[in-house]
Amino acid sequence: MVEFESDGVAGRGHFAPAEGGGPGVIVIQEWWGLVPTITRMCDRFAAAGFSAIAPDLYNGASASTAEPDEAGKLMMALNVSQAAAAMGAAIDFLLADDAVTSSGVGVVGFCMGGGLALVLACRRPDIVDACAPYYGLIPWNDAQPDWSTLEAPVHGHYAERDGMFSPAAVAELSSTLESLGKDAEFTIHTGCDHAFVNDDRPEVYNEAEAEVALAETFAFFRSTLS
Repeated sequence: MVEFESDGVAGRGHFAPAEGGGPGVIVIQEWWGLVPTITRMCDRFAAAGFSAIAPDLYNGASASTAEPDEAGKLMMALNVSQAAAAMGAAIDFLLADDAVTSSGVGVVGFCMGGGLALVLACRRPDIVDACAPYYGLIPWNDAQPDWSTLEAPVHGHYAERDGMFSPAAVAELSSTLESLGKDAEFTIHTGCDHAFVNDDRPEVYNEAEAEVALAETFAFFRSTLS
């Protein structure tokens, strides 16, 4: 865990620098909080050659996967502007660290974090060079992105059987971005449920499709971040 501060905004997060350095990546938590699934994901990005940080957007609070109601309360209580400021501070921390070799960052997020990844890419087009949302949700009415500001290419991964962000919703988002001339690709993973990458949830985890999705994201970030 590291602590960081930028422009008066303090934060903390799990930092996993790549051995020998690598492009910077922000990993954004699900609604459960900064839980082991997310810290392990940071470590996976580091093993793949990226210097990754997962900011703790709940300031130490979290919920177990047996407490979805509590996770929902934490998510809905999140101040998105404050979260965006904390993610921005995490970006500044990354770009100031010797383990980061890129001039911009990639952002990847899961569920709530997938939605926040899109929010961050729209709010910081100057520094987010690639965005990979996984079954992303933006449940806050006041946090809907201004899609016209998006500059980064988007490669998203979604689930065929997702009852929270359905393939129809993905098609609508894809159409919106296409109409604005944005570079966006969305993959619907057949036979998968929402959160199919979360290996702490055996009822939905799909190892084969998770590996396919992550391999694509690694390749996408390698080709985009410099």
